[in-house]
Amino acid sequence: MFRTPVSDLRLRVLEWLRDPVAHFPPQPEGDLAEDGVTADAVAARLGVPRTVADTHLGLLADLGLLRARSVRGRTHYRRDDMRTAEVARLFEKGW
Repeated sequence: MFRTPVSDLRLRVLEWLRDPVAHFPPQPEGDLAEDGVTADAVAARLGVPRTVADTHLGLLADLGLLRARSVRGRTHYRRDDMRTAEVARLFEKGW
């Protein structure tokens, strides 16, 4: 986790996923607040290709900051607030 460079895109995604209903349009399948947001929605919001969004979302999920869940065959991502708070505490302590 500490070797991963900080990315403005990833920080924006984490911020948006704090309140996905406020930052993303409704999706045809899945509830934004409960199920999360698809990579397509994140890519559209960032203005990047889906493959770029997939890379950033995958990295955040690998770090444990996002939870991935399959809804009708599509992966939805939502923020893991407990894990995000743990990481924030580590940095506050001077890590």
